[in-house]
Amino acid sequence: MIIEAVMLPVKPGLESDFEDSFKKASKIISSIDGYLSHELHRCIEDQSKYLLLVRWETLESHTVGFRSSAKYQEWKKLLHHFYEPFPTVEHFEEVEI
Repeated sequence: MIIEAVMLPVKPGLESDFEDSFKKASKIISSIDGYLSHELHRCIEDQSKYLLLVRWETLESHTVGFRSSAKYQEWKKLLHHFYEPFPTVEHFEEVEI
């Protein structure tokens, strides 16, 4: 399992619209093969900043399965216009300690 972690800088004043659109977009991402779960968190100190955590079975589930799908185009249309600047996506794997 991998975790996709993304800090989402939403344009100030559009937070409510973003959250409404994200509810719709959640149905899209959760229908992708290899998707496990996701969480969206709002920053306490900066109300226009969000943290998205998505759990995928494999890195390719996200980078190939989702991003190369027609559903990703729907996702982009719903969400990408809210971000300024555009977010950086990072992937993490658990460290056994």
